[in-house]
Amino acid sequence: MVFGLVATLSYLYVSQLVQQRIREAYSNGDFVAREIRDAARDAVAVDLRNTDIDPADTEKIRGVIADSLQTDPGVNTLLQSIVGYSLIIYDAGIYDRHDRVLVHTDASLLDKVVHPREDFARMRDGSFLRQVEVVYGKPEVYDIHLPIQREGQPFGDIRIGVSTVFLKSELRPQLNRALTLSIVSILVSFLLAAVLSNIALRPLEAIGRRLDQMTVDAGDMPPVADIHNDEYGAITKIDRLGREIRDVKEVFSALKENLDQIMGTLQDGLMLFTRDWRVVLVSASAERFVGIPRSEMLGRHVEEVFSDNSKIGRIVLDAYALHQPVPQREIEIEKGRRVQFALDFIAERGERIGALITIRDAESVRRIENEIELSRRLAAIGRLTSGVAHEVKNPINAIVVHLEILKNKLQEVAPDAQRHMDIIGNEIRRLDRVVQTLVDFTRPVELKLAEVDLRKLAEEVALLAGPEAERHKVKVEFNAVTPSLPVYIDADLFKQAILNIVINGVQAMPDGGTLKITARNTESAALIEIRDQGAGIPKEIQDKIFNLYFTTKKAGTGIGLAMTYRVLQLHNGALEFETEPGKGTIFRLQVPLQQMHENQNDIADANSRISANLG
Repeated sequence: MVFGLVATLSYLYVSQLVQQRIREAYSNGDFVAREIRDAARDAVAVDLRNTDIDPADTEKIRGVIADSLQTDPGVNTLLQSIVGYSLIIYDAGIYDRHDRVLVHTDASLLDKVVHPREDFARMRDGSFLRQVEVVYGKPEVYDIHLPIQREGQPFGDIRIGVSTVFLKSELRPQLNRALTLSIVSILVSFLLAAVLSNIALRPLEAIGRRLDQMTVDAGDMPPVADIHNDEYGAITKIDRLGREIRDVKEVFSALKENLDQIMGTLQDGLMLFTRDWRVVLVSASAERFVGIPRSEMLGRHVEEVFSDNSKIGRIVLDAYALHQPVPQREIEIEKGRRVQFALDFIAERGERIGALITIRDAESVRRIENEIELSRRLAAIGRLTSGVAHEVKNPINAIVVHLEILKNKLQEVAPDAQRHMDIIGNEIRRLDRVVQTLVDFTRPVELKLAEVDLRKLAEEVALLAGPEAERHKVKVEFNAVTPSLPVYIDADLFKQAILNIVINGVQAMPDGGTLKITARNTESAALIEIRDQGAGIPKEIQDKIFNLYFTTKKAGTGIGLAMTYRVLQLHNGALEFETEPGKGTIFRLQVPLQQMHENQNDIADANSRISANLG
């Protein structure tokens, strides 16, 4: 590194020195060429109109201009003074377009053809190595060219010969000093680097011994025998320790990621405090109860999070001041909301090391309890109806058979008797359909799960229900907030579940209206929202609408909503509704997104990796 740094700086210094001097030489030569052009302007522009020379005879014109240049005292004096006073200019002259000399500092070259030498501009713009060859190579003469015109037309050029002898004599001592200084600098830098590195790396020996001691104290593997006891060995030990720390960091990162996912999906508000009552863990749901963003609560003291202005804040601050836990109880907070609240202290070996606050929405708890009760009732009804259907099915079949036998035995039947027998047959068949419906509803369902875009499925249902809606003068509007909703469901069952809600909504608007179907997603689930403009669901029957065979329609079967509720249960989803008398009802069908299934698999894989690392 030291060698590279010094060599780079030396190269920059030497290259700039050589390049600057060569550019100065080129600038001096170009300046001289321009002076010669100014001095020869009158001689070249001699007036030939008063002579008998043919304007087309270029050879005679050249001869007149050559005589004019050679006899011009200004031009000749300038040429001689340039060679006499300039150290780098070897010669100078004016040439015609055929490289014949018109005037020159060397009189023996007059009227001779002299081919141009290498252009000094190429050497000026060349590489550093090419310029160094000029300094240390054999002496050379280069030309600096400057075109000259007569009456606006090219006539010839001025050439200034630049000798490298004087450049060599001027630049070589400077380059030798620079190179010597660079070599000395490199040697000194190597020496200083060796000394300073030895001083700086001396503590590594103590660090290595300390690492070995830490390994033994921790009960880990003994020091590796083939690791040298020098600086390289200490660095190897540090590198090994760094890899172990990175492995541990990856484990804790995976644990933290899993914990964040769990805390982000919890419905309960959880807040974990340290010994000094600072927040270290917050679930996403806690924001709804505290009113402060989750990111702003982390690391803050309990008195910075809660205040006396809220019911929960007063309870927490009192418990903090008295150091007393708060057993779980239901309290009413702002806007009439009721929550279940609990504060417990966490202790280790009899010493309190933190506190945990749990806040749960009481309405959500009751709703879950109601759903569990409804599921229990549906299960009980299912078991009951399954047995009843089995017992009733056989007598019905026997009645049908004997009724047909009775018809065959009665050759002539009175019209009234025939009518009664037809009624008996129709009612028996209707009873058989009811029993068969019971059997189908209680029979185990084998789900055909596949990845489906719930948005497209809901759009298909909207198109499918269109004709029925038009017959009731209902307009169906479909709106998708997100481009796609990937879910893992049985498409046929779920389509029927959505269609049941849509048909009920259409039939709830006998005077027409608008039925809105919205597809969107929440943090963890796909949501289908169906909103009608009917009369709403009366409060006294709201807890019965999912019961099997419960219906308020004359021609209804009472199976549609119960079947929809069961389909959502089979898919680990949820079916909720909001209703307002006179304004309509909103049904919400939720099912986990496909991404949630993948995240659960990823969490399981991460837990397996963590267990393997810890093991």
